Amino acid sequence: MWALRSVLLLRSAAGRAMSQGPARRQRPPKDPLRHLRTREKRGAAWEPGGPNTVYLQVVAAGGRDVGAALYVFSEYNRYLFNCGEGVQRLMQEHKLKVARLDNIFLTRMHWCNVGGLCGMILTLKETGLPKCVLSGPPQLEKYLEAIKIFSGPLKGIDLAVRPHSAPEYKDETMTVFQIPIYSEHKCGERRSSQSPERLSPERSSDSGSAEKEQHLPDGIGQKKSGRDPSLVVAFVCKLHVKKGNFLVLKAKELGLPVGTAAIAPIIAAVKDGKSITYEGREILPEEICTPPDPGLAFVVVECPDEGFIQPICENATFKRYQGNADAPVALVVHMAPECVLADPRYQQWMERFGPATQHLVLNESCSSVHNLRSHKIQTQLSLIHPTIFPPLATPHGQEHATFPVPTVRGECLLKYQLRPRREWQRDAVIVCNPNEFIAEALELPNFQESVQEYREAMQDGPAPAEKRSQYPEIVFLGTGSAIPMKIRNVSATLVNISPDASLLLDCGEGTFGQLCRHYGDQVDRVLGTLAAVFVSHLHADHHTGLLNILLQRERALASLGKPCPPLLVVAPTQLKAWLHMYHNQCQQLLQHVSLIPAKCLQKGAEVSSPAVERLIGSLLGACDLEDFQTCLVRHCKHAFGCALVHTSGWKVVYSGDTMPCEALVQMGKDATLLIHEATLEDGLEEEAVEKTHSTTSQAIGVGVRMNAGFTMLNHFSQRYAKVPLFSPDFNEKVGIAFDHMKVGFGDLPTVPKLTAPLKALFAGDIEEMEERREKREVRLARTALLSREQAGGPEDGTPLQKRALTEQPQSPQSKKVRAQ
Repeated sequence: MWALRSVLLLRSAAGRAMSQGPARRQRPPKDPLRHLRTREKRGAAWEPGGPNTVYLQVVAAGGRDVGAALYVFSEYNRYLFNCGEGVQRLMQEHKLKVARLDNIFLTRMHWCNVGGLCGMILTLKETGLPKCVLSGPPQLEKYLEAIKIFSGPLKGIDLAVRPHSAPEYKDETMTVFQIPIYSEHKCGERRSSQSPERLSPERSSDSGSAEKEQHLPDGIGQKKSGRDPSLVVAFVCKLHVKKGNFLVLKAKELGLPVGTAAIAPIIAAVKDGKSITYEGREILPEEICTPPDPGLAFVVVECPDEGFIQPICENATFKRYQGNADAPVALVVHMAPECVLADPRYQQWMERFGPATQHLVLNESCSSVHNLRSHKIQTQLSLIHPTIFPPLATPHGQEHATFPVPTVRGECLLKYQLRPRREWQRDAVIVCNPNEFIAEALELPNFQESVQEYREAMQDGPAPAEKRSQYPEIVFLGTGSAIPMKIRNVSATLVNISPDASLLLDCGEGTFGQLCRHYGDQVDRVLGTLAAVFVSHLHADHHTGLLNILLQRERALASLGKPCPPLLVVAPTQLKAWLHMYHNQCQQLLQHVSLIPAKCLQKGAEVSSPAVERLIGSLLGACDLEDFQTCLVRHCKHAFGCALVHTSGWKVVYSGDTMPCEALVQMGKDATLLIHEATLEDGLEEEAVEKTHSTTSQAIGVGVRMNAGFTMLNHFSQRYAKVPLFSPDFNEKVGIAFDHMKVGFGDLPTVPKLTAPLKALFAGDIEEMEERREKREVRLARTALLSREQAGGPEDGTPLQKRALTEQPQSPQSKKVRAQ
């Protein structure tokens, strides 16, 4: 009886704690990172003898889905060369520690190099890194100012910007020299005849300035605005000489005072290459010390087009490192397209480094799988339903240029070691073997049985009354929240309305890469159908993929031989400031976008501008929509949800990020499909309020009140890496979204029937999450009981709380899920 009463009290208290709950515990202040504490202990006067271990590792091989990026490791420092979209996700997946990054080097101000920098900086700030040095083009400083438009003040991290004109950079590992290279074509961008005034049909001071710039002669507007596409920055990195190792046994044989204080100055002298005299005898350094390791150099150079070839070939700094150089160049990293690599001038320049220099190529011809975990999960999900979970496309190699020098094509995680010995290392290179993924899934308990039972149930079920149309088709490209992670990317959902028209609901970092992996060689065709993008709000995980979509869409339409009309973007008006800043300082793109303020699509909103009216008409016509409506939702300021009503009658509602919102319920009444965020599991209502998100049951409840035909949950916290916890409120009208999941309206009744196979596939992860939930409930119950005790306790005065706590069964030992 005591035990039963105690458990009931615990559960009762837990329920009250979760519904009313004490104030959420404040996170303790972040301690200095371990490597920083070590550096502080060494003191400013400490001088290293050169690092023992140095290697370069390919993060991204330069494919179209993720731009070239290089990681450099030493025991003292970590460096990153270029940070395009998806780089942070790859570093997280492959355990390349973001928190250790001392320096980020950027070769030019192009989105393929800087698209992931905003997210990376926010992550570095969250890890507690106090300082990061960014080196590259002079526009870097303006770029950092621009991202504050949506990130807010970057307090807590010192971002030191070193333009290419700054002196060389030196730290414990190496000295880095920046080499500016200017194209022969002084205007590296084509000037468009289309006015960037399209961005804001309503006249404003900044749209006016953009219009004035448009009519300036080539080059003048760019100089005024700060863009300089004719500039790239190369980097020559020279390792510090590593002092030799003191040979203890040899020293003992010579009678030196090993093990005493007198040996310290002797070691210091011989490591510096000086002879010493001991007891009247001269001892040469080579007798008791290994030779020093020379200060090798490596070069990172980007040559984006033929206009940079001659300036690179004629650069005086490079010539000093070619031939008989004081610091031999061990490796040259080439970020260049095949047309540049095949040019005889460029190949002759490569030859001048000599036969001992290795060359690494990073470009779109490098066929390498990067997101291994994503491929693995999708392969296993396709065993359940290959149509809803289609296998991902694998990259195909293109025709390669041949080289007269030792050259290696980049692959994800390929290493070139500079110390302790120079060599290529392929042990970490990714191998994507679908057969292994399938075999692993088939070995899971109950997985095959649950899949078979599902298929038999589907065969025995009633046949559909009529063949359903393929369209609309919903493709979930990103279903995670906050930051890109190895399984779930951040928010993006593609709605294919017809074979010729589609739109994106949000567009987080890496959205284009997800399109590449989903559609493969068909990605240009898909981009060619893209008519509009809806940006729900200006958090980085919802819009920082937009610029790459704009740029890649232009490329796709050019390759298809089609004109490139501006992409219609429905977004908060605050997005305009970010687009203008990037256009003015980094890269021309305003001619590719027409902005429709999201507030103008609210019910009853007055649209005073005829230009906006025309754009809204174009939006409805291009997507064959009867209505495109928005409403303010309960998240940050200027956060919107939207409803799409097709001329054929179907209705899709998208919540964006929000707590349960009555305005969304009213706007979405009788929706065919509701796509609603479910960031957190049930029981975390307090955290959901704090972060202005919804729990699973709250999202389902919105669908019920809306009378939605089906509710698809997405935008899960990254703590639910593979699958969120299933709520008791799940029913035949609720489904869970996964990255690369593809559904039509005819597939929606099938989605809930996938629950049993999904639970079998992710049984280990679900068990761990349930254990965490149980521990949290017990912790909340303890807090509630202690609060009651302090307030007076039970009426009979018995110490029931202690008894209840001691009689609680111990939570089983958490099973550590094996690294997949």
